[in-house]
Amino acid sequence: MFSTKTIELKSAAEIACLRRGAEILSQALAAVMAAAQPGTSTLELDRIAAAEFSRRKAKPAFLGYHGFPASLCVSLNDEIIHGIPSADRRIRTGDLVSLDLGCLYDGFYTDVAVTVGAGKLSPDAQRILDVTRQSLSAGIDAMRPDGRLGDISHAVQSYVEAAGFSVVREFVGHGIGRALHEDPPVPNFGKAGTGPRLTPGLVLAIEPMVNAGGWEARTLEDGWTCVTKDGSLSAHFEHTVAMTAQGPEVLTWHGRK
Repeated sequence: MFSTKTIELKSAAEIACLRRGAEILSQALAAVMAAAQPGTSTLELDRIAAAEFSRRKAKPAFLGYHGFPASLCVSLNDEIIHGIPSADRRIRTGDLVSLDLGCLYDGFYTDVAVTVGAGKLSPDAQRILDVTRQSLSAGIDAMRPDGRLGDISHAVQSYVEAAGFSVVREFVGHGIGRALHEDPPVPNFGKAGTGPRLTPGLVLAIEPMVNAGGWEARTLEDGWTCVTKDGSLSAHFEHTVAMTAQGPEVLTWHGRK
């Protein structure tokens, strides 16, 4: 599972470029998050994301990727990832809204995701949102120079399962840089002390996808939207993180937890 043959480490200059792209991405995401309110259509959110990128002379990473028809993935409630924006889908009070956005800037990709609540959430919805966000922090906190990739996976899985939830297994995080998806894959489950070393220069998109019920998923007839098989709620958080000699640097942080 953990091939090391095609992992590309980034130089300090390349990480600096990733950092600039990540700042643009974070600014675009902040604008989308602010607009993710009851009554807004998911297509309106997509248009906001596209406009933010255009204004900053960056490109949306997802538009056209394997045929995906939008700049932004918007997944609601039991939708895990890859929700397609639509004028017919308006956010309702109490919805969980997962926003997944990628940026191409100056030849480098960055990737980020966040789940927000529209208005007041039910206690169950608020809890899975909180646990998923905190599981991402647990994964990042597990990163140590010369540690192993499995340390991240184990930390995420342990945190999520201790809370009574499950991690999605069909989809995983990934390396990122000159391509949107690079080696190594970053599962949200695994054993500590296994896998490639967390060498300085390694850049990863770490993205826990957490279900309130079972971990199984299925894809809808649109060929993109992935939902929980049992209809339970799901949440998704993601950061692009660079490994440095001093520890992990969260490139897409910019003050947002």
